[in-house]
Amino acid sequence: MNRRLDDLDRLTTTVTRPDYRPAAHGTGVLHFGVGAFHRAHQAPATDDALAHTGGDWRIEGVSLKRPEAAKQLNPQNGLYTLLVRGPGGTRARVIGALGQVHTAPEAPERVLDRLADPAVRVVSLTVTEKAYGLDPATGGLDLDHPAIRHDLATPDRPAGVVGYLVQGLGRRRAAGTPPFTPLSCDNLRENGSLLRRLALDFADRLDPELRRWIERDVPFPCTMVDRITPASTERTLADAARLTGFADHAAVETEPFVQWVLEDRFASGRPAWEAGGALFVDDVRPYETMKLRMLNGAHSLIAYLGVLGGLEFVRDVMARPALASIVSRHMRAAARTLESVPGVDLERYASDLATRFANPAIAHHTRQIAMDGTQKLPQRLLEPALVAAEAGSPLDTYAVAVAAWMRYASGRDDHGRSIDVVDPRDDEIRTALRSGPTSPADIIDSLVNGVPGLFPERLARHRDWREMLERQLDRLCSRGVIGLTT
Repeated sequence: MNRRLDDLDRLTTTVTRPDYRPAAHGTGVLHFGVGAFHRAHQAPATDDALAHTGGDWRIEGVSLKRPEAAKQLNPQNGLYTLLVRGPGGTRARVIGALGQVHTAPEAPERVLDRLADPAVRVVSLTVTEKAYGLDPATGGLDLDHPAIRHDLATPDRPAGVVGYLVQGLGRRRAAGTPPFTPLSCDNLRENGSLLRRLALDFADRLDPELRRWIERDVPFPCTMVDRITPASTERTLADAARLTGFADHAAVETEPFVQWVLEDRFASGRPAWEAGGALFVDDVRPYETMKLRMLNGAHSLIAYLGVLGGLEFVRDVMARPALASIVSRHMRAAARTLESVPGVDLERYASDLATRFANPAIAHHTRQIAMDGTQKLPQRLLEPALVAAEAGSPLDTYAVAVAAWMRYASGRDDHGRSIDVVDPRDDEIRTALRSGPTSPADIIDSLVNGVPGLFPERLARHRDWREMLERQLDRLCSRGVIGLTT
């Protein structure tokens, strides 16, 4: 198929298309990280907002490193297919909210120009945890992070997202232009507050007056986002071509469920995202804690058990009744660490999560979720484990998940096959395990001491936690994941 998706008028009538003319709307959002998750979540919500209320709220994208997104989307005028896969089949929808995509290393001044443009009123981010330059031990800037180090030395030529944001805000202040609203949509605890802290720290090192202006005038709303989005495959592209009649190199797939919770604090307006189902609240924290501990924590548990056991997809783990039972027990244990969440029945939420995880139409790779464990474990598993330990609540499923990560970090699965451990602290992990500790106690000590700041000190010293962790790690080391099912 040679015809490339670039014209809405030639689509088949069975495809859902934008209910507006994309070219009639200007850019209002600049988004860093135009990957599959953004294309499955914020972009469709913006598509709905444009259809509902119009306005100049289309999105321009920025890739911080690789040119693939620009190469995929720009020849298609930003159009792409969103496949929604459910038990009843697959639906195709073409999204028109995206415009041009910029590759930052190839056009850094163009990106800075867009950040300085008053037409851009929201700058949103899905760049993953490791791109922020966060020092998990201090909660502030990691001055050894390559992008942070580079951008503090050469602030006019930024490479990282914090450097770009602060430089863009600095240009706005110098021009007397109102600020844009930075909007983090990454899975980070109180992501807006975290981004604000990093931006203020960065700005203070360059220009204390700029720091004071940001502190006074720039809102950083917190958000919680949820939509399972597997990596696109050849099947994704083939199904998009079959359903639309065009080759689409930017197609993505997702599940029917979608959730977006935001604080309604914006400097210069926002799209009508509520038209796409977004919920605006005064405090996002109860929702994000619920998601981090119940959904993301269970996802990490599934991922490490799956990789160790040779189970490729989340659905494969959930197809094993004994493993699915552990996952369900974990979500109930996580729910016990939560305060009430307005409008949410936690038992129903856990049941819905189990159904979503088991969706046979979604091929979500366990190895994809297992990546960057040292960035994910603290808020997903270790913090709630400490809450549970100090409350005297059950710890077994937390210990299973953390023990499975420790086994994963060894680089071998239950069948002796090599695991590609992808983690920003992989050098520390390898060094910690270099001496080949064999007993569960030695493995635990090596990782707790060799990856400083990862394990909360009170949890590492908690006797019941330590005993349970040693027990579950011994079980996994001696019998593998299969040992959990018997």
